[in-house]
Amino acid sequence: MEYTVLNNGVKIPMEGFGVFQVPDADECKQAVRTALQTGYRLIDTAAAYFNEGAVGEAVRQSGVPRDEIFVTTKLWVQDFGYEKAKKAIDTCLTNLNLDYADMILLHQAFGDYYGAYRALEEAYQAGKVRAIGVSNFYPARLVDICMNFATVPAVNQIECHPFFQRNEDLRVAKEYGVHVEAWGPFAEGGHGIFTHPVLTAIGKKYGKTAAQVVLRWNVQRGVIVLPKSVHAGRIVQNYDIWDFALREDDMAQIKALDLGKTEIIDHFSPAIAKMLNTHKIHD
Repeated sequence: MEYTVLNNGVKIPMEGFGVFQVPDADECKQAVRTALQTGYRLIDTAAAYFNEGAVGEAVRQSGVPRDEIFVTTKLWVQDFGYEKAKKAIDTCLTNLNLDYADMILLHQAFGDYYGAYRALEEAYQAGKVRAIGVSNFYPARLVDICMNFATVPAVNQIECHPFFQRNEDLRVAKEYGVHVEAWGPFAEGGHGIFTHPVLTAIGKKYGKTAAQVVLRWNVQRGVIVLPKSVHAGRIVQNYDIWDFALREDDMAQIKALDLGKTEIIDHFSPAIAKMLNTHKIHD
């Protein structure tokens, strides 16, 4: 495993384990336990995933020292605004049943994210969380946060894969010292990514799968990857990317696959904006 250092000096693994769409507590706990046994040390959850409790329990029962595990969660739009976010931060910590979170992100760039980020800053200063950041913030929104708060986000977690490579997002993030994390690094299985001829051919040269090539490609661009699976074999396979490196010609072939747009969730769509602003995860 390789690590990088966030803009506040906190060390974070370059590969983590995501638990999106794993709401079943037992299944989530087993997946996280398998990930930790495999060697993962970054676990990424969110209030909107409804599995913070399972993640926290798996972390506590893993036998791995707490200070070796980097736990990230996220606040949902419904809980944005200063006072609501203050409560939501404490709720996250209660759900995780951990003394602190390693990082808390704002899940979307909608609603009163200014007020919510103020609450995150206070939690950071109080030692409730070791780093704070954002998720799904397009470049202009990221710049807005960076220019108007004393604490620059440590991370912007965005959709990032060979078919939506986010080069402008990476450029802007680097300008402000923000690390990029990739959710959906496999494009949620789209474009035949696991059997894609270009990715498969590259993988054959190294004895690796298309999935491993995709993860390695992002890591070599400096992007932290968050693959998700509930299958033990795939969890192990996704972690096995640290014994090879792609060559420049491999990187160039993958660069040519970029479509420059999402086919998962378009944050510029009025319908998506309405949905994200009205979707509730609790009463």
